[in-house]
Amino acid sequence: MHRIHWFDEQIRSGRFPNSGSLARQFEISRRQAQRDIEYMVNTLRAPLMYAAKYRGYCYEDQTFRLPHLYMTEEEQRVLKYLAYRYRHYDYDQSDAVKRVAHLLERFTAEEHLLDQQQFPVFAAQPRQLQWFELLTHAAADARKTHIYYKDHEGEHQITFCPVKITSQFNADYVVGYETDPLLQTAIRLESIVQLKVLDEHFECSQDAWISSWEDALPVRKPFTAQIRFHEAQRSEQWQGYRIREQQGQICWIEFYDADVFLQHLYASEWEELISPGWLRRKLMKRTEEIAQRLSIQHQAEKE
Repeated sequence: MHRIHWFDEQIRSGRFPNSGSLARQFEISRRQAQRDIEYMVNTLRAPLMYAAKYRGYCYEDQTFRLPHLYMTEEEQRVLKYLAYRYRHYDYDQSDAVKRVAHLLERFTAEEHLLDQQQFPVFAAQPRQLQWFELLTHAAADARKTHIYYKDHEGEHQITFCPVKITSQFNADYVVGYETDPLLQTAIRLESIVQLKVLDEHFECSQDAWISSWEDALPVRKPFTAQIRFHEAQRSEQWQGYRIREQQGQICWIEFYDADVFLQHLYASEWEELISPGWLRRKLMKRTEEIAQRLSIQHQAEKE
C-alpha cells in the first residue's frame, strides 16, 4: 500500500508514473510493479488510463480517491513486535531481514522480498506479545513489576525493575534488577508465567547502568545437527534453519537454541538424528518423559 500511495501521489502531481518508475523507486522488479498497477485497477477500482504521449498513467476520473485503509490496534501491536524481532536478527541475510523490519515498522510489507528469499519465521505467541508490551511500557515509565517465571533452576517470584528488552539468539529477554542496578538479571520472556506492572517507580541512572549482561556475551557460533531424511532436501533451509552442507539424504543443519530446535524435531518428518550426541540424548529423555506420562494416564484410566 505504501507503493500504491506513492503511485497515486505521482499521478496527482502530474508526473505520469509507470511500472518502470515504480520499480526504480522501490527497487523491485517491473513485473512486481505491474502487479501493483493491476491491483489498483482490479481490486481498488482505480480509473487508470495509460497516456502514450507521456508514457505513463493518469486518472480518467479526477474525482477518484483511494479507499481508506486502516489497521486495528491488535494488528499494529503484532507488526510492531515482529519488526522488533527482525530488527535484532543478526544471522544469515541479516541486512535483508532488517530492511523488512524497517518496512514492518511503517506497517507495510514488501512482497517481492518475501517472494525471492526465505526468512526466519518467528512465532508471535499471544502471551509473549502481552509480556513484551507490558514490559516495554514498564521500562519506559520506570515502574516496578512483579514477575513469576520458571527456568532450569525452578520457579521464581520477584519484584523486578525492567530497564530494557533485548534479543539474543532468537529469544527475547527483559534485562533489569531486583535491588542493585549493578546486579543485572536477564529473564527470558517465554519463561514468564505471570506478570503484573506495579504502581511503584524505580530510579534508573543511565550512568550507573553498565550493560555487562549483553556486552559480556561471546560471539556465539551455531550448533550443527546432522540429520538423515527420507529424501534429499531441495532448499537451502529446513524449517527455517540453514542447511550448511548436504550429501544425498544427510544434511548438516545449523541452530542456536536447542529447545526451539527440538520443537521442530517433534513436529517434522526425518529419518535419523545422527549427531550431536547430546541433542539426541536430550530428545530421547524428552520423549521418554512424555511416554511415561501417557502410560501413567492410560493406567489411571484403566483403573
